[in-house]
Formats: sequence, C-alpha cells, structure tokens
Amino acid sequence: MIQLNGIHLTLNSLAGPVNILRGIDLHVPKGQAVGMIGPSGSGKSTLMSVIAGLEKPTTGEVIIDGQNITNMDEDALALFRRGRVGIVFQSFHLIPTMTAQENVVVPLELMGVDKAFDQAAAELEVVGLSDRMDHYPSQLSGGEQQRVALARALATDPGLLLADEPPGNLDAATGQSIIDLMFALHDKRDTTLVLITHDASLADRCDRVVMLSDGQITSDTANLETVA
Repeated sequence: MIQLNGIHLTLNSLAGPVNILRGIDLHVPKGQAVGMIGPSGSGKSTLMSVIAGLEKPTTGEVIIDGQNITNMDEDALALFRRGRVGIVFQSFHLIPTMTAQENVVVPLELMGVDKAFDQAAAELEVVGLSDRMDHYPSQLSGGEQQRVALARALATDPGLLLADEPPGNLDAATGQSIIDLMFALHDKRDTTLVLITHDASLADRCDRVVMLSDGQITSDTANLETVA
C-alpha cells in the first residue's frame, strides 16, 4: 500500500536549510497497522503528510496503492486521495458551520455517492453518534468531534487510514475509547493504518512499530503478538 523510496525533505528558513526528512525508506503492505513513534520534531507528522500527498518531498519517490504520486499536481493529488485515503487529525478539522452529518457528507458528495446523507447517517451510527447528527461541532464534546472526524475519514471506505495523534486533545478515558473504536474499524474494514503517536504502549497495539529520530528511521520492529 505504501512505498517510500529515499525520501528527503528540506525546508528553507531564515537560519538556512532545515533537513526535516533524511533518507526515508518505508514499505507497508495492505492491511497492516503501523505505529509511528518518536520525539517531537522527529518528522512523524511531516512523513504522514508526505504519504498523504499533502507535502512534496525534495527528493525521493512516493508510491501509494501502486500509483506514483510524487510529481502529481495539487488537483491530481486531491482526486487521488478521494476514496483512497482517510485522515484523522489531532485537532479534528471539522467544518464549524456544518452539522455532524453534513461534515461526513462532504467527502461522499465529492465522490458523487448516491444517498450521501443516508450513508453519512449510517457512518455516524457506527461511531455511536446517531443521536447527534444534527449538532454542530461547537455543540459536541471533544470525543464526539473526534468520532465525527473518524466517521468522515472512513465514510468513503478508503484503503489507507492516516491518524495523527487522534487522542491528543482528549482526556485519557475519551482518548482510549477513540483508539479502541479506530482499531475495531481498522480490523473490520481491513484498512492499512498508519498511527502517529508519542505513546509507545499505543504503538504496540499495531502490527509494527517504526521509530523516527531526527528525520530518519532508527528502528522498524514487528509486533509478534499482533502478527501471530
């Protein structure tokens, strides 16, 4: 599902070039869950953005689901992500002027899905929010907003789910419930999951744990308990 070959990303700053990613090689097969850990500033979120086509590498090759997206323009990347890639952010990124149902409808309508509102309602029921569909983000708790974000990310049945610190803005109990739900849906739908986290115990729930430091992969270990 994911093939990263020789990924480098260098950004310019007032102090000179900053090397964010430095020679990343990563191959992730379909259906695998990968926990990506490392200290702040190690490049985890940037690497996720490269995988999603939200950030272009300076050099290297990005192949997602068999398609080379390295040199695609923004329009082509947007079309590519549609229905293939779901993203869950730490800060939810819901549209504040839309209800929960309308937020989930957005990617479905972009795909031209028939009965998009019915499907959005079904997705919200899956995440336990059938009674909150008509509420706006400001009327929802943080956990409820993240459930809406998860429903939106999975509504188009993408093969790849990217999650960047999904429990990061939530209390421990709520964050745990979101993680449990995310893993349950990953197992049920056989998505490929890349989970960015600071929490080693959370990463250990994945099939594989990749550690980054200073823009490089320093370890890549299979979790024998989940693989078995």
